[in-house]
Amino acid sequence: MLLASGLAGGWGLIAFYVLLFGGLIYFMSIRPNNKQRKEREAMNASMKAGDSVLTTSGFYGVIIDIMDNTVIVEFGNNRNCRIPMQKEAIQAVEKPDYAKTEEEE
Repeated sequence: MLLASGLAGGWGLIAFYVLLFGGLIYFMSIRPNNKQRKEREAMNASMKAGDSVLTTSGFYGVIIDIMDNTVIVEFGNNRNCRIPMQKEAIQAVEKPDYAKTEEEE
């Protein structure tokens, strides 16, 4: 009788630790990755021609044209420096603030 109740308590403790470990993995790894993926997808969907971008390699440029998975980015003031790259290579997008420039004039 005593042996059976001790054995059942051991399995309950193991199940508790498995659930605790699974919950920690979910909240520390899976959930933040899903949130980051959704933010990146929203950023890629909102990109437009004329937006300033920062690439993963650290270059700043302006989007000239957008295709399915490719964007053409112009770097610097030289019109000949237009490079096609994948949308995933864009790290950050900065939208031009037209209201701010109208107030300054």
